[in-house]
Amino acid sequence: MNAPTSSVTSSAPSASLQKQALKMHVIRALQAVLPAHALLWNTEDTTPYECDGLTAYRERPLAVALPETDVQVQAVLQTCHRLKVPVVARGAGTGLSGGAMPHALGVTLSMAKFNQIISLDKLSRTAVVQCGVRNLAISEAASPLGLYYAPDPSSQIACTIGGNVAENSGGVHCLKYGLTLHNVFKVKGFTIEGEAVEFGSDALDNPGFDLLSLIIGSEGMLAVTTEVTVKLIPKPQLARCIMASFDDMRKAGDAVATLIAEGIIPAGLEMMDKPMTAAVEDFVHAGYDLDAAAILLCESDGTPEEVEEEIGRMSAVLRRCGATALTVSQNEAERLRFWSGRKNAFPASGRISPDYMCMDSTIPRKRLADILLAIAEMEKKYQLRCANVFHAGDGNLHPLILFDANDPDQLHRCELFGADILETSVAMGGTVTGEHGVGIEKLNSMCVQFTPEEREQMFGVKRAFDYHGLLNPGKVIPTLSRCAEYGKMVVRGGALAHPELPRF
Repeated sequence: MNAPTSSVTSSAPSASLQKQALKMHVIRALQAVLPAHALLWNTEDTTPYECDGLTAYRERPLAVALPETDVQVQAVLQTCHRLKVPVVARGAGTGLSGGAMPHALGVTLSMAKFNQIISLDKLSRTAVVQCGVRNLAISEAASPLGLYYAPDPSSQIACTIGGNVAENSGGVHCLKYGLTLHNVFKVKGFTIEGEAVEFGSDALDNPGFDLLSLIIGSEGMLAVTTEVTVKLIPKPQLARCIMASFDDMRKAGDAVATLIAEGIIPAGLEMMDKPMTAAVEDFVHAGYDLDAAAILLCESDGTPEEVEEEIGRMSAVLRRCGATALTVSQNEAERLRFWSGRKNAFPASGRISPDYMCMDSTIPRKRLADILLAIAEMEKKYQLRCANVFHAGDGNLHPLILFDANDPDQLHRCELFGADILETSVAMGGTVTGEHGVGIEKLNSMCVQFTPEEREQMFGVKRAFDYHGLLNPGKVIPTLSRCAEYGKMVVRGGALAHPELPRF
């Protein structure tokens, strides 16, 4: 295909004409380094890339590059760096914070074709995979070896390991087995200048600064990931799950804190409130107690002897904390059925609302009941429904605010609601994100959690890798002027004091 041409001339070109001229210039430059089928620029071709899982905000890029080799990735980055054109890397587009939303004057770098599992090693219990390999595909490939990859986001059937690295994703079993950071040995990729870089090593440790911990969770701002070496662990001999019902949200929250205080680290510890259990039960028929104010899913895995002992200890704690009913899975099919509701919480919410915004804050476990009661008051304040599901064991909340994005007023109230949840979490000793990243969604709330000096340190790290700020610009770290503007509208401590909120 040939690059588009334009015969329009003007002594004072409009912004749209300037953008069109830039687009043609970028396309011609990329055509020199990519095959025709690996470059998209027509509106109908780039529209599917205009947002990630945060669908309320959309933007079309100048072009979408779909490289197939390391050499092509390197060439695209070198070209964009030379032209000073922004680059936004994209995996499967399942992110929930707008981290993969395109830049209007930039190139979206889709890594979808990097989808090969390079090697599996039973002895070292590792897998080397390209960044576009699906999370679940790693465990499926490792299963014949008796191994699996532990981090299991709810989107694991679709999300890619490169995106997991960018967001430091977790999952329902992250309490015991850790986040992406704890299950990755090495990351390979390229800087914006096209320099090949490698973080971590095949060994348990490597000399020098721990840059692996820096790149994991950096949301595509420091480098573009192409290859990841992940840790595999043996599949447990047995896993059983307790489904516990509570008639009071505070009792359920206290039960979570008590379990951990007793020295018990469940393989998974998740909570759902009544609106969420109703939504998922109608969707997957998991057998949830629809009369319960909250349901806890508490899993144990290991040898049969270990599981029996731990299930007994957990059951005793849950009863002591006021559980009104306990059901223990008797076989693998029943265990998977218990988890099916939790894993399908997001699609179930999509069945009961035109849109939802999934928040992602983290608080101390002892404040779980406090934040849920606060969210209930916010529902009244903003006149929007909210269903709650979250990783209770590590205090990572996922409130789903239900709204209609076609109604500007509802979208605005949803933004206010979400900011209130994030900033109330900070006031309770928590943080604005757990595993979904900051992206564009939490930019304003970053102003509340971090001081100007801390934000400048973040910018300093960014400049060390990407001096011109071309990789995923305008995301994650709010500018001084943005925070100054937002500061005029917010009372510290989580209470929004102004009816207006800066739009993304």
